[in-house]
Amino acid sequence: MMPPREFLMPAQVLIGSGAAEQVGAQCQKRGWKKALIVSDKIMLSLGLVGKVEQYLADSGIASAVYAGVNTEPVVEYVQEGLQVYKEGNCDFVVAVGGGSPIDTAKAIAVLVTNPGSIEQYKGIGKIGAPGVPVVAIPTTAGTGSEATVYTVITDQKTDVKMLIGSPYLMPTIAIVDPMLTVSSPQSVTAATGVDALVHAIEAYVSVKRQPMTDIFCLSAIRLIAQSIRQAWANGNNMEAREQMMLGAFQAGVAFSNSSVALVHGMSRPIGAHFHIAHGVSNAALLAVVTEFSLIGDPLRYAQIAEAMGEPVQGLSMMEAADRVVHAIRRLVSDIKIPSLRQLGVERERLIELAPSMADAAIDSGSPANNPRKPTRQEIIDLYVKAYDEA
Repeated sequence: MMPPREFLMPAQVLIGSGAAEQVGAQCQKRGWKKALIVSDKIMLSLGLVGKVEQYLADSGIASAVYAGVNTEPVVEYVQEGLQVYKEGNCDFVVAVGGGSPIDTAKAIAVLVTNPGSIEQYKGIGKIGAPGVPVVAIPTTAGTGSEATVYTVITDQKTDVKMLIGSPYLMPTIAIVDPMLTVSSPQSVTAATGVDALVHAIEAYVSVKRQPMTDIFCLSAIRLIAQSIRQAWANGNNMEAREQMMLGAFQAGVAFSNSSVALVHGMSRPIGAHFHIAHGVSNAALLAVVTEFSLIGDPLRYAQIAEAMGEPVQGLSMMEAADRVVHAIRRLVSDIKIPSLRQLGVERERLIELAPSMADAAIDSGSPANNPRKPTRQEIIDLYVKAYDEA
Protein backbone atom coordinates (compact mmCIF):
# COMPACT_ATOMS: atom_id res chain seq x y z
CA MET A 1 0.00 0.00 0.00
CA MET A 2 1.14 3.54 -0.78
CA PRO A 3 1.28 5.81 2.29
CA PRO A 4 -0.40 9.24 2.08
CA ARG A 5 1.81 11.84 0.42
CA GLU A 6 1.43 15.58 0.11
CA PHE A 7 1.69 17.12 -3.35
CA LEU A 8 2.03 20.90 -3.51
CA MET A 9 1.85 23.36 -6.40
CA PRO A 10 1.17 27.07 -6.72
CA ALA A 11 -2.50 27.89 -6.16
CA GLN A 12 -2.67 29.25 -9.71
CA VAL A 13 -0.50 28.61 -12.76
CA LEU A 14 -0.63 30.54 -16.04
CA ILE A 15 1.43 28.97 -18.84
CA GLY A 16 1.91 30.16 -22.39
CA SER A 17 3.28 32.91 -24.60
CA GLY A 18 1.99 36.26 -23.40
CA ALA A 19 0.93 34.96 -19.98
CA ALA A 20 2.88 37.72 -18.20
CA GLU A 21 0.47 40.30 -19.59
CA GLN A 22 -2.20 38.91 -17.26
CA VAL A 23 -0.33 39.63 -14.03
CA GLY A 24 -2.26 42.82 -13.25
CA ALA A 25 -5.68 41.32 -13.90
CA GLN A 26 -4.93 38.25 -11.78
CA CYS A 27 -3.64 40.31 -8.85
CA GLN A 28 -6.59 42.69 -9.06
CA LYS A 29 -8.99 39.74 -8.75
CA ARG A 30 -7.37 38.88 -5.43
CA GLY A 31 -7.70 42.40 -4.08
CA TRP A 32 -3.98 43.08 -3.79
CA LYS A 33 -3.05 46.77 -3.79
CA LYS A 34 0.73 47.34 -4.04
CA ALA A 35 3.52 45.07 -5.21
CA LEU A 36 7.18 44.93 -4.38
CA ILE A 37 8.78 43.88 -7.67
CA VAL A 38 12.01 41.96 -6.99
CA SER A 39 14.40 41.69 -9.92
CA ASP A 40 17.90 42.48 -11.16
CA LYS A 41 19.66 45.11 -13.25
CA ILE A 42 19.54 42.99 -16.40
CA MET A 43 15.75 42.63 -16.29
CA LEU A 44 15.57 46.34 -15.52
CA SER A 45 17.73 47.26 -18.52
CA LEU A 46 15.82 44.92 -20.83
CA GLY A 47 12.59 46.68 -19.90
CA LEU A 48 10.90 43.60 -18.46
CA VAL A 49 10.50 45.19 -15.03
CA GLY A 50 8.95 48.24 -16.64
CA LYS A 51 6.51 46.06 -18.55
CA VAL A 52 5.40 44.30 -15.37
CA GLU A 53 4.99 47.67 -13.65
CA GLN A 54 2.76 48.76 -16.52
CA TYR A 55 0.72 45.54 -16.52
CA LEU A 56 0.06 46.10 -12.81
CA ALA A 57 -0.70 49.78 -13.26
CA ASP A 58 -3.19 49.01 -16.03
CA SER A 59 -5.19 47.10 -13.40
CA GLY A 60 -4.89 49.86 -10.80
CA ILE A 61 -2.08 48.23 -8.80
CA ALA A 62 0.85 50.31 -7.58
CA SER A 63 4.38 48.98 -7.25
CA ALA A 64 7.81 49.60 -5.75
CA VAL A 65 10.95 48.06 -7.23
CA TYR A 66 13.96 46.36 -5.68
CA ALA A 67 16.36 45.41 -8.47
CA GLY A 68 19.48 44.76 -6.44
CA VAL A 69 19.70 40.97 -6.98
CA ASN A 70 22.85 40.87 -9.07
CA THR A 71 24.40 37.54 -8.05
CA GLU A 72 22.99 34.33 -6.67
CA PRO A 73 20.80 35.35 -3.69
CA VAL A 74 22.49 36.41 -0.47
CA VAL A 75 21.26 37.52 2.95
CA GLU A 76 21.99 41.16 2.13
CA TYR A 77 19.55 41.16 -0.80
CA VAL A 78 16.79 39.77 1.39
CA GLN A 79 17.37 42.46 4.01
CA GLU A 80 17.47 45.26 1.43
CA GLY A 81 14.34 44.05 -0.33
CA LEU A 82 12.46 43.68 2.94
CA GLN A 83 13.27 47.30 3.80
CA VAL A 84 11.92 48.50 0.43
CA TYR A 85 8.77 46.40 0.97
CA LYS A 86 8.10 47.95 4.38
CA GLU A 87 8.93 51.51 3.34
CA GLY A 88 6.64 51.15 0.34
CA ASN A 89 3.70 49.77 2.35
CA CYS A 90 3.41 46.86 -0.08
CA ASP A 91 1.06 43.93 0.47
CA PHE A 92 2.49 41.31 -1.93
CA VAL A 93 5.65 40.47 -3.88
CA VAL A 94 6.22 39.93 -7.60
CA ALA A 95 9.47 38.25 -8.68
CA VAL A 96 10.72 38.91 -12.21
CA GLY A 97 13.84 37.06 -13.32
CA GLY A 98 15.68 33.80 -12.87
CA GLY A 99 16.03 31.74 -9.73
CA SER A 100 17.93 34.45 -7.85
CA PRO A 101 15.16 37.08 -7.83
CA ILE A 102 12.50 34.42 -7.22
CA ASP A 103 14.38 32.88 -4.29
CA THR A 104 15.04 36.35 -2.87
CA ALA A 105 11.38 37.31 -3.24
CA LYS A 106 10.22 34.17 -1.45
CA ALA A 107 12.57 34.89 1.47
CA ILE A 108 11.39 38.50 1.68
CA ALA A 109 7.75 37.41 1.70
CA VAL A 110 8.13 35.11 4.71
CA LEU A 111 10.18 37.65 6.68
CA VAL A 112 7.31 40.14 6.43
CA THR A 113 5.29 37.90 8.75
CA ASN A 114 8.00 35.95 10.61
CA PRO A 115 10.46 37.53 13.08
CA GLY A 116 14.22 37.71 12.85
CA SER A 117 16.56 37.21 9.90
CA ILE A 118 16.53 34.60 7.16
CA GLU A 119 19.55 32.75 8.60
CA GLN A 120 17.53 31.42 11.53
CA TYR A 121 15.19 29.56 9.16
CA LYS A 122 17.91 27.45 7.55
CA GLY A 123 16.67 23.90 7.18
CA ILE A 124 13.27 22.36 6.67
CA GLY A 125 10.01 23.30 8.37
CA LYS A 126 11.28 26.14 10.56
CA ILE A 127 9.08 28.93 9.17
CA GLY A 128 6.18 29.38 11.55
CA ALA A 129 3.64 31.43 9.60
CA PRO A 130 2.58 32.03 5.97
CA GLY A 131 4.30 34.89 4.23
CA VAL A 132 2.64 37.52 2.08
CA PRO A 133 1.57 36.39 -1.42
CA VAL A 134 4.24 35.87 -4.07
CA VAL A 135 3.75 36.03 -7.83
CA ALA A 136 6.69 34.34 -9.58
CA ILE A 137 7.44 35.27 -13.19
CA PRO A 138 10.53 33.31 -14.34
CA THR A 139 12.62 34.63 -17.23
CA THR A 140 14.77 31.49 -17.51
CA ALA A 141 13.81 27.88 -18.13
CA GLY A 142 15.73 26.29 -15.31
CA THR A 143 15.42 26.72 -11.58
CA GLY A 144 11.74 25.82 -11.23
CA SER A 145 11.66 28.09 -8.16
CA GLU A 146 8.27 29.36 -9.27
CA ALA A 147 6.87 25.94 -8.30
CA THR A 148 8.87 24.90 -5.23
CA VAL A 149 8.71 25.05 -1.45
CA TYR A 150 12.41 25.92 -1.26
CA THR A 151 14.68 28.92 -1.38
CA VAL A 152 18.49 28.89 -1.35
CA ILE A 153 20.17 31.93 0.20
CA THR A 154 23.93 32.29 0.65
CA ASP A 155 25.24 33.45 4.00
CA GLN A 156 28.27 35.47 2.93
CA LYS A 157 29.73 35.39 6.45
CA THR A 158 30.18 31.62 6.29
CA ASP A 159 30.14 30.98 2.51
CA VAL A 160 27.30 28.51 3.08
CA LYS A 161 24.35 28.16 0.73
CA MET A 162 21.41 27.80 3.09
CA LEU A 163 18.62 25.51 1.88
CA ILE A 164 15.34 26.65 3.43
CA GLY A 165 12.22 24.59 2.92
CA SER A 166 8.62 25.21 3.94
CA PRO A 167 5.17 24.98 2.33
CA TYR A 168 4.95 28.70 3.12
CA LEU A 169 7.60 29.34 0.44
CA MET A 170 5.37 28.11 -2.39
CA PRO A 171 4.38 31.04 -4.65
CA THR A 172 0.69 31.83 -4.81
CA ILE A 173 0.76 32.41 -8.57
CA ALA A 174 3.29 31.13 -11.13
CA ILE A 175 3.27 32.88 -14.50
CA VAL A 176 5.29 30.82 -16.97
CA ASP A 177 5.76 32.83 -20.17
CA PRO A 178 8.33 31.48 -22.69
CA MET A 179 8.42 34.86 -24.44
CA LEU A 180 10.43 36.16 -21.49
CA THR A 181 13.26 33.68 -22.12
CA VAL A 182 14.03 34.83 -25.67
CA SER A 183 16.55 37.40 -24.44
CA SER A 184 18.50 34.81 -22.40
CA PRO A 185 22.10 34.46 -23.67
CA GLN A 186 23.34 31.05 -24.76
CA SER A 187 25.32 30.48 -21.58
CA VAL A 188 22.25 31.08 -19.41
CA THR A 189 20.03 28.91 -21.62
CA ALA A 190 22.58 26.10 -21.30
CA ALA A 191 23.20 26.34 -17.55
CA THR A 192 19.58 26.79 -16.51
CA GLY A 193 18.44 24.09 -18.90
CA VAL A 194 20.84 21.54 -17.41
CA ASP A 195 19.73 22.63 -13.94
CA ALA A 196 16.15 21.77 -14.90
CA LEU A 197 17.25 18.42 -16.32
CA VAL A 198 19.07 17.61 -13.07
CA HIS A 199 15.92 18.47 -11.10
CA ALA A 200 13.91 15.99 -13.14
CA ILE A 201 16.53 13.22 -13.07
CA GLU A 202 17.17 13.50 -9.34
CA ALA A 203 13.47 13.71 -8.48
CA TYR A 204 12.91 10.53 -10.50
CA VAL A 205 15.60 8.52 -8.69
CA SER A 206 15.14 10.12 -5.26
CA VAL A 207 14.17 7.74 -2.46
CA LYS A 208 11.40 10.27 -1.68
CA ARG A 209 9.81 9.96 -5.11
CA GLN A 210 6.09 9.34 -5.50
CA PRO A 211 3.81 8.36 -8.40
CA MET A 212 2.68 11.95 -9.07
CA THR A 213 6.24 13.22 -9.34
CA ASP A 214 7.22 10.35 -11.64
CA ILE A 215 4.76 11.66 -14.23
CA PHE A 216 6.20 15.18 -14.09
CA CYS A 217 9.80 13.90 -14.12
CA LEU A 218 9.58 11.78 -17.26
CA SER A 219 7.64 14.47 -19.13
CA ALA A 220 10.22 17.09 -18.13
CA ILE A 221 13.16 14.88 -19.14
CA ARG A 222 11.62 14.26 -22.58
CA LEU A 223 10.80 17.94 -23.15
CA ILE A 224 14.22 19.19 -22.07
CA ALA A 225 16.26 16.51 -23.84
CA GLN A 226 14.50 17.12 -27.15
CA SER A 227 14.57 20.94 -27.02
CA ILE A 228 17.57 22.24 -25.08
CA ARG A 229 20.00 22.09 -28.01
CA GLN A 230 17.58 23.92 -30.29
CA ALA A 231 16.82 26.60 -27.69
CA TRP A 232 20.58 27.06 -27.19
CA ALA A 233 21.37 27.17 -30.90
CA ASN A 234 18.59 29.60 -31.79
CA GLY A 235 17.09 31.65 -28.98
CA ASN A 236 14.22 32.71 -31.23
CA ASN A 237 13.04 29.13 -31.72
CA MET A 238 9.75 29.56 -29.85
CA GLU A 239 8.74 25.91 -30.04
CA ALA A 240 11.97 24.96 -28.27
CA ARG A 241 11.59 27.81 -25.80
CA GLU A 242 8.04 26.70 -24.97
CA GLN A 243 9.11 23.10 -24.43
CA MET A 244 12.00 24.18 -22.22
CA MET A 245 9.79 26.45 -20.12
CA LEU A 246 7.18 23.73 -19.63
CA GLY A 247 9.85 21.14 -18.86
CA ALA A 248 11.56 23.39 -16.32
CA PHE A 249 8.24 24.07 -14.58
CA GLN A 250 7.37 20.37 -14.47
CA ALA A 251 10.82 19.57 -13.08
CA GLY A 252 10.34 22.21 -10.40
CA VAL A 253 7.01 20.71 -9.36
CA ALA A 254 8.63 17.27 -9.28
CA PHE A 255 11.65 17.98 -7.11
CA SER A 256 9.66 20.21 -4.78
CA ASN A 257 7.54 17.17 -3.94
CA SER A 258 10.19 14.45 -4.00
CA SER A 259 13.48 16.28 -3.34
CA VAL A 260 16.80 16.40 -5.15
CA ALA A 261 19.76 14.14 -4.39
CA LEU A 262 23.56 13.92 -4.52
CA VAL A 263 24.26 16.28 -7.45
CA HIS A 264 22.52 19.17 -5.74
CA GLY A 265 24.05 18.39 -2.38
CA MET A 266 27.54 18.56 -3.89
CA SER A 267 26.76 21.49 -6.19
CA ARG A 268 25.84 24.07 -3.57
CA PRO A 269 29.30 24.13 -1.89
CA ILE A 270 30.95 24.61 -5.30
CA GLY A 271 28.79 27.66 -5.89
CA ALA A 272 29.42 29.03 -2.42
CA HIS A 273 33.23 28.66 -2.50
CA PHE A 274 34.00 29.31 -6.17
CA HIS A 275 31.05 31.57 -7.08
CA ILE A 276 30.09 29.44 -10.05
CA ALA A 277 26.53 29.51 -11.38
CA HIS A 278 24.40 26.72 -9.96
CA GLY A 279 23.55 25.16 -13.31
CA VAL A 280 27.21 25.10 -14.34
CA SER A 281 28.30 23.34 -11.15
CA ASN A 282 25.45 20.86 -11.64
CA ALA A 283 26.69 20.18 -15.16
CA ALA A 284 30.24 19.63 -13.87
CA LEU A 285 29.02 16.94 -11.47
CA LEU A 286 26.12 15.29 -13.28
CA ALA A 287 27.94 12.66 -15.34
CA VAL A 288 30.29 11.40 -12.62
CA VAL A 289 27.58 11.38 -9.93
CA THR A 290 25.19 9.57 -12.26
CA GLU A 291 27.85 6.97 -13.09
CA PHE A 292 28.42 6.46 -9.35
CA SER A 293 24.67 6.18 -8.66
CA LEU A 294 23.57 3.82 -11.46
CA ILE A 295 23.95 0.64 -9.47
CA GLY A 296 21.51 1.93 -6.85
CA ASP A 297 18.54 1.93 -9.24
CA PRO A 298 19.49 0.74 -12.76
CA LEU A 299 15.86 0.35 -13.86
CA ARG A 300 15.09 4.01 -13.19
CA TYR A 301 18.25 5.19 -14.93
CA ALA A 302 17.43 2.97 -17.92
CA GLN A 303 14.00 4.63 -18.08
CA ILE A 304 15.69 8.04 -17.96
CA ALA A 305 17.96 7.03 -20.84
CA GLU A 306 14.92 6.06 -22.89
CA ALA A 307 13.20 9.37 -22.03
CA MET A 308 16.33 11.20 -23.22
CA GLY A 309 16.03 9.47 -26.58
CA GLU A 310 18.85 6.98 -26.13
CA PRO A 311 18.66 3.67 -28.08
CA VAL A 312 18.17 1.12 -25.30
CA GLN A 313 16.27 -1.68 -27.02
CA GLY A 314 18.11 -5.00 -26.73
CA LEU A 315 20.45 -3.76 -24.01
CA SER A 316 20.71 -5.22 -20.55
CA MET A 317 19.35 -3.07 -17.74
CA MET A 318 22.82 -1.89 -16.65
CA GLU A 319 23.87 -1.23 -20.26
CA ALA A 320 20.72 0.84 -20.78
CA ALA A 321 21.29 2.70 -17.52
CA ASP A 322 24.85 3.48 -18.58
CA ARG A 323 23.52 5.25 -21.67
CA VAL A 324 22.45 8.12 -19.41
CA VAL A 325 26.09 8.93 -18.65
CA HIS A 326 26.96 9.07 -22.35
CA ALA A 327 23.89 11.22 -23.08
CA ILE A 328 24.81 13.70 -20.34
CA ARG A 329 28.43 14.05 -21.45
CA ARG A 330 27.37 14.59 -25.05
CA LEU A 331 24.76 17.18 -24.06
CA VAL A 332 27.13 19.19 -21.87
CA SER A 333 29.68 19.16 -24.70
CA ASP A 334 27.14 20.12 -27.38
CA ILE A 335 25.92 23.20 -25.52
CA LYS A 336 29.46 24.15 -24.46
CA ILE A 337 29.10 24.39 -20.71
CA PRO A 338 32.63 25.04 -19.35
CA SER A 339 34.28 22.65 -16.93
CA LEU A 340 35.55 23.63 -13.49
CA ARG A 341 39.07 23.73 -14.92
CA GLN A 342 38.00 25.98 -17.78
CA LEU A 343 36.36 28.31 -15.25
CA GLY A 344 39.68 28.75 -13.48
CA VAL A 345 39.11 26.53 -10.46
CA GLU A 346 42.51 25.38 -9.16
CA ARG A 347 42.79 21.64 -8.55
CA GLU A 348 44.83 22.12 -5.38
CA ARG A 349 42.26 24.52 -3.96
CA LEU A 350 39.44 22.10 -4.77
CA ILE A 351 41.27 19.25 -3.05
CA GLU A 352 41.91 21.48 -0.04
CA LEU A 353 38.24 22.42 0.25
CA ALA A 354 36.76 19.04 -0.70
CA PRO A 355 36.48 17.68 2.87
CA SER A 356 34.55 20.71 4.14
CA MET A 357 32.49 20.77 0.93
CA ALA A 358 31.62 17.10 1.48
CA ASP A 359 30.51 17.93 5.02
CA ALA A 360 28.32 20.77 3.72
CA ALA A 361 26.83 18.47 1.10
CA ILE A 362 25.96 15.85 3.71
CA ASP A 363 24.54 18.50 6.05
CA SER A 364 22.16 19.65 3.29
CA GLY A 365 20.40 16.28 3.48
CA SER A 366 20.23 15.87 -0.29
CA PRO A 367 22.81 13.05 -0.59
CA ALA A 368 20.64 10.92 1.72
CA ASN A 369 17.99 10.90 -1.04
CA ASN A 370 20.38 9.38 -3.58
CA PRO A 371 19.70 5.81 -4.78
CA ARG A 372 23.29 4.93 -3.83
CA LYS A 373 24.28 6.39 -0.47
CA PRO A 374 27.77 7.94 -0.60
CA THR A 375 30.28 8.02 2.20
CA ARG A 376 32.08 11.25 3.03
CA GLN A 377 35.23 9.96 1.33
CA GLU A 378 33.30 8.96 -1.78
CA ILE A 379 31.92 12.51 -2.04
CA ILE A 380 35.44 13.90 -1.74
CA ASP A 381 36.62 11.50 -4.46
CA LEU A 382 33.71 12.49 -6.71
CA TYR A 383 34.67 16.18 -6.50
CA VAL A 384 38.19 15.33 -7.68
CA LYS A 385 36.95 12.94 -10.36
CA ALA A 386 34.55 15.55 -11.74
CA TYR A 387 37.48 17.96 -12.06
CA ASP A 388 39.90 15.47 -13.59
CA GLU A 389 37.54 13.89 -16.10
CA ALA A 390 36.34 17.14 -17.67
